[in-house]
Amino acid sequence: MHASLQPSQSTDLFPDLPALLDTIRSAAAQTAGERKTFRIHGSGSHDFYGESLQGELLETRGLNGILQYEPSELVVTVAAGTPLHKLETALSEQGQCLAFEPPHFQANVSNKPHSATVGGMVAAGLSGPARASAGAVRDFVLGLRFINGRGEHLTFGGQVMKNVAGYDVSRLLAGSWGTLGLITEVSLKVLPRAPAEAYLMCALPQAQALNLLHQWGGQPLPLNASCWVKDNTQAGAPEMLFVRLRGALAAVQAAKLRMSADVAKLQSELIEQSAESAAQDWALCRDQALPFFTQHSANEDLALWRLSLPQTAPVLNLPNIASETFIEWHGAQRWIWAPLSEAQQIRQAAATVGGQATLFRRPQQASAAVNVNTPVFTPLDTVQQRIQHALKNEFDPAGIFSPRRLNAYF
Repeated sequence: MHASLQPSQSTDLFPDLPALLDTIRSAAAQTAGERKTFRIHGSGSHDFYGESLQGELLETRGLNGILQYEPSELVVTVAAGTPLHKLETALSEQGQCLAFEPPHFQANVSNKPHSATVGGMVAAGLSGPARASAGAVRDFVLGLRFINGRGEHLTFGGQVMKNVAGYDVSRLLAGSWGTLGLITEVSLKVLPRAPAEAYLMCALPQAQALNLLHQWGGQPLPLNASCWVKDNTQAGAPEMLFVRLRGALAAVQAAKLRMSADVAKLQSELIEQSAESAAQDWALCRDQALPFFTQHSANEDLALWRLSLPQTAPVLNLPNIASETFIEWHGAQRWIWAPLSEAQQIRQAAATVGGQATLFRRPQQASAAVNVNTPVFTPLDTVQQRIQHALKNEFDPAGIFSPRRLNAYF
């Protein structure tokens, strides 16, 4: 584990950083009854997530800019408040990308174009359609700087893959949702864009689609992303499997032939989509802007549930819910819309196959009693709770960062 308190160019590049450090140090020094708490804020694109949002806003938008970019080294160092679209544009100009496809969420909301920030991307740890094939956000974090709950500006990791001896704290911050500290800058591994890609679709029921994805997963195919959806519960509604191939041109062409033959055995046809329109649909999938997400969100009684499962999990025995299942990551991530009253049955169905269910978006309206008794996350066992408490106490002993964001009790 590498940690450093040495001054860095960040203080020179961001004049408001010393004041930010003083604010945090001052709060940490106060007595418990008088102590301020903070909610780290870049754009607010992830404010919908978690148990609760508490604390004074701690803005990161002043920490803005690409600090270092070496296209030949496939590494970029970025300030936390940098708009995500700004980083992706710079990478695209060099024929490179963030392979894990981080969601923007509010990118398509009027008056808030491209609001997601790099710091929020890392703190949330959420990945897009390619996650099952390319890896998660944390797999691409090489190093970072952050301010802990004592007001210390620490450095972990570096700008190469083999830079860690001991605990990999830089990747620990990915998915911590601002509860352990404020990320000020991050170094990320980037990848070249694939030389070829293809967008395919076919009509298949859920069970057959999952079996086919499991079969393809055991073959050397350039399968980059997949999505199965049935937009409504009406009899005869289309059940569609969409797949995206990325890789060398020869590999993509060979995969299309092999996959077409497999689909034909199931009495269906693999159809190649227009690249332009299909690419837009995959971007909408990444940002949860497809009809599955937007139509059901209008129902004030329904919550969006995220089911994280083993990739080979079969069709789940779910309760009588309001929506069909939306499936990503070759079967490992599934979404359903259902009322909070179904929480226990949904979590039991996920646990039966070795997975868990998270309350990803709360309903716009729900009874207070149900809301209070429905935790966002599957309850942790005793060992997991002890680890979570120990990490919080080590990085933020005064509890000033994002209280009760991930845990209803601290």
